Amino acid sequence: MDDKGEQRIAAKIAKTMAMLCVRNTRLETLHEGRTPTTHTGDYSDVKVIDADGNEIPWTEVSRCNQDEMKALMKQVVNRIYTFHLKMEDPGLHELADRWSSDIARWDEPEIDEFFNLRNREPTKYMG
Repeated sequence: MDDKGEQRIAAKIAKTMAMLCVRNTRLETLHEGRTPTTHTGDYSDVKVIDADGNEIPWTEVSRCNQDEMKALMKQVVNRIYTFHLKMEDPGLHELADRWSSDIARWDEPEIDEFFNLRNREPTKYMG
């Protein structure tokens, strides 16, 4: 298979995994709710007032707590694990086919530079 064919297949698998393993998870709960209005465009004009009356700039507010992040990561890992175990299962292929029209509208994936670095040390945030 040529490089273009491999890239096309890898893109479809990546989008399918993202849809089935990340979308419609606890991430959706974190995404729910109202988005604050910003006039600056960078949210520097938005603040959150916590229960103790502290004003926290929006850009410094954590959008999820440690328990929520742990639950999200556990669910995503379980879905990726199951995806790999069920890769040959016709039921998984049927499920992927049902979502294929949605992912067809997504942007094409790009190589993430994180994977191009040798001997990279894990960091708190790898983005």
